[in-house]
Amino acid sequence: MPSSLRRAAVVYNPVKTDVDRLRLGVNTAAAAAGWAEPLWLATSVADPGQRVTRQALRQGVTMVLAAGGDGTVRAVAEALRGSEVSLGILPVGTGNLLARNLQLPLNSLDDAISIAFGGADKAIDLGVASVTYADNSINDHVFLVMAGLGLDAQMIAETRPDLKKQVGWLAYVDAGMRAIPKAEPFRIRYSLGTRSEHQALVSTILIANCGVLPGNIQFLPDALLDDGVLDIAVLQPKGVLGWLMIWRRVTWQNGVLRRSAVGRRIIELTDTDSERAMTTLVGTDIRIVPDHPQQFELDGDEFGLVTSVFLRADAGALLVRVPAGWPMPTDGSAGVR
Repeated sequence: MPSSLRRAAVVYNPVKTDVDRLRLGVNTAAAAAGWAEPLWLATSVADPGQRVTRQALRQGVTMVLAAGGDGTVRAVAEALRGSEVSLGILPVGTGNLLARNLQLPLNSLDDAISIAFGGADKAIDLGVASVTYADNSINDHVFLVMAGLGLDAQMIAETRPDLKKQVGWLAYVDAGMRAIPKAEPFRIRYSLGTRSEHQALVSTILIANCGVLPGNIQFLPDALLDDGVLDIAVLQPKGVLGWLMIWRRVTWQNGVLRRSAVGRRIIELTDTDSERAMTTLVGTDIRIVPDHPQQFELDGDEFGLVTSVFLRADAGALLVRVPAGWPMPTDGSAGVR
């Protein structure tokens, strides 16, 4: 399509966005790139972004810019799944999880807008979760970064909105400090693909499309956005020491030792304690059934009590805008190959 016919839609969260500044930046960049005047669509409580994105698709847009938090980005991605329309990310939320994993600018709206209009398309995977709720209803949702069942989701549910506005992602630390002492392990049945079913007593189980968390924590450094599989972490800590072993693994081992051959050899020789507290798995899909309803979250948004979940990777299902000539690292540091 000639650039003169291209048009972008902007799906924005009016609560989290400085709309006047956003409108000025996007309109200026669109005009400079020779695009038509953008289509502006606000999200709402009733529609976090799926319906307005589908409206934009019906109007033939070339790209949809998501301006909001992780929930807005996830909703737009859900509507764009499987289309040839690309997603431009304008991170104005708290976690900005996908932007972090793509190493997009988090603190410069102008730079993010420039990448959207002047960058290139990159195909990445989506996670798809088929969720059975406690009332027996079933719904499908997508996720871009991570899904969690158990303590992880309970932490999300207990995060204080007022504190989140004040200190950003550090509010999750506060929620974790309150949730961990009262967390009770629960039993799950799970199966990867066509493999036999297993049982485990867990505090939480996390299913990742990519592995970098706020604070540049390399939680699952082998999880890549374009490898066609999901990386799973089964957390089974025994008391405070178990949580310390997990913390050491994701900060010291994943963040420091993995970067060198000598460090990786040290991990191989000394990692038995953290392996018992945190087991990692890989598969294209996983079914999980807890012994009683558990809290569930997707990309930092709570989805209530569930009785079972089936999660799968949808390879290359979403086009995202990245810088032109953007390198594709192989160590997981940017979440892609």
